[in-house]
Amino acid sequence: MASTLLELTRSSHEEVERLERLVVKDLQREPTSNRERLFQSHRVRNMIDRVIETTNKLVEIYEDKDRARKDEIAALGVKTAGSGGTSTLNYSGFYDRLKEIREYHRRNPSARIVEVNDDGEEILKEEPRIEFSGEESFGRYLDMHELYNEYVNSKFGEPIEYSAFLDAFSQTHKIPLHLKQMRQYRDYLEHLLEYLVSFFIRTQPLQDLDRIFSKLQTEFEELWAAKKVRGWENNDMENGHTSVQESVIDLDYYSSVEELIELGPQRLKEGLAALGLKTGGTVQQRAERVLLTKDTPLEQLDKKHFSKGSRSSGNNNAEQLNDSAKEVALMEFKIQKMCELLEETIVQTKENVEKKQALTYEEMEAEREEEEVQADTESDDEEQQMYNPLKLPMGWDGKPIPYWLYKLHGLGQEFKCEICGNHSYWGRRAFERHFKEWRHQHGMRCLNIPNTKNFNEITSIQEAKVLWERIQERQGVIKWRPDLEEEYEDREGNIYNKKTYTDLQRQGLI
Repeated sequence: MASTLLELTRSSHEEVERLERLVVKDLQREPTSNRERLFQSHRVRNMIDRVIETTNKLVEIYEDKDRARKDEIAALGVKTAGSGGTSTLNYSGFYDRLKEIREYHRRNPSARIVEVNDDGEEILKEEPRIEFSGEESFGRYLDMHELYNEYVNSKFGEPIEYSAFLDAFSQTHKIPLHLKQMRQYRDYLEHLLEYLVSFFIRTQPLQDLDRIFSKLQTEFEELWAAKKVRGWENNDMENGHTSVQESVIDLDYYSSVEELIELGPQRLKEGLAALGLKTGGTVQQRAERVLLTKDTPLEQLDKKHFSKGSRSSGNNNAEQLNDSAKEVALMEFKIQKMCELLEETIVQTKENVEKKQALTYEEMEAEREEEEVQADTESDDEEQQMYNPLKLPMGWDGKPIPYWLYKLHGLGQEFKCEICGNHSYWGRRAFERHFKEWRHQHGMRCLNIPNTKNFNEITSIQEAKVLWERIQERQGVIKWRPDLEEEYEDREGNIYNKKTYTDLQRQGLI
């Protein structure tokens, strides 16, 4: 621990530089598996957080609100006066401080050695604790079974399979507006957004989610003001014509007080509270009060029906409902963004679910046991040199893929593309996909040739140029030529093409 404020400042600067070097050193190492990639990302995230924390402390020191730093500098006896002033040094104060520093290091002989020789290898070897459920398989898949149960058991959901829910949970625009005002739907959105954010932070800790949401908030405000938020285009809550059918109770299914009484006192109370109406009285009185709002806008209701503090016109209540609707719409907007960021993971989760549905119980148990064995031996395998005599490509787990899979995809066949700078692609699938990837597209742009389907399977620069010339010649024959085909008529009714008409006009003959 630093003995003085100035020493604390110096050691903080040193700590920041040390952490920055460790971040660079860690990122230079290529992770061998998905688990190691996550560990690396969380280590870097933790070091970045420590840099931010240390930097904030340095800012507080330099702001010197309590004048402690200035007093400590003054205690050294240093005085300055103007640009051409004098400076003096109080040697007695200097030697007193030197004595304190020597005494500190005498009591802590290992402090200087640790600071100088610590290269951070222990930090780079540590494995941060990251909690994943068994279904998430260490960040490979989503585990949304609790959210699925919440969805299918709700009034806004529908009884569907889990695999279908993975497609449906992001399509919030398909849910009717009057169901979105339910507290149950709001709670569901909060749980869904909380899980997606938690999973994103655990799997991609280096992403700045606060910055993403900040830009998202600005975009949402613009769309909301223009009433262009998907699923909320017909939201008319700002007009104050909010009825109970947009709240908890849908009055389209009720035509009499007796039918509303069957809902029970609690639900009637919730419906009245949502509109700012009085919630007291008997069940009969509550039902009558609810039924009044079926055909009568809130602003036309008598003052006596509103609770204390509510405006008789219902405008204040309408504003509250509009604010509530805006919050729900914002959560939906954030969920849509999270689904875009986790699109690949969602697809992989659905494929994994469909794969498990096709397995028998014995196969599922065997696969589970194999995953457990792999998890137990993964750390040992990474420390040892991987035995790979056939030079097979590495899979997602950092191990060589099976030989049958290697032969199935033809990964032993090499394809070179001159347009991509003689880059090699292994396997027919990778070769076919590369025509739409950035490397090939960049090469085509450098040749000033559009990357269309006509140039698929073309890897030679010369062949691409020859084909492009032929396409241009063919387009030149079919192409409409205005100089020769555009017609002009003079006063006498004579027809000329554009070129002839222009020449005659210049000569004054027309």
